[in-house]
Amino acid sequence: MPPPYAAYAGPVSDEARPARVEDVHELAEAMPHVTVVYGTGENPVYQVGGRSFVFFRNPRPDAFDPETGERYPDVIVFWVPSDADKQAMVQDESSPFFTTPHFNGHPSVLLRGSRIGELTRGELAEVVQDAWLSRASARRAATWLKDRQGG
Repeated sequence: MPPPYAAYAGPVSDEARPARVEDVHELAEAMPHVTVVYGTGENPVYQVGGRSFVFFRNPRPDAFDPETGERYPDVIVFWVPSDADKQAMVQDESSPFFTTPHFNGHPSVLLRGSRIGELTRGELAEVVQDAWLSRASARRAATWLKDRQGG
């Protein structure tokens, strides 16, 4: 028999569940005018208007485990709207986002796939949407925002 409070606990919405790497692909592909190209190692690169907004990196010397020195094999790069947004994301100690000196001055943040579950799917959706908005043309961005507001 379920506990008496179970009747009050509604189902966990899809947006509130922990994010998964598969969600990155699904969310990026769902944005309008997206094409997928494949970089080195056949890693997907999501683009809008020929401009990358999310991509999966190969292991690189700038992103590594400080204890073992092993390169991270699961780094995902997300463009951000501004350096202020980037700093807010990487300076928050509770955030799984990070950067490396290689990305100094670059409007993007990094996230290890192994830590993606620290975000909800809804939070990840916002990151992907912001990445897309930061790279889409002004016309496409305005149309998408207008459509989301219902008119």
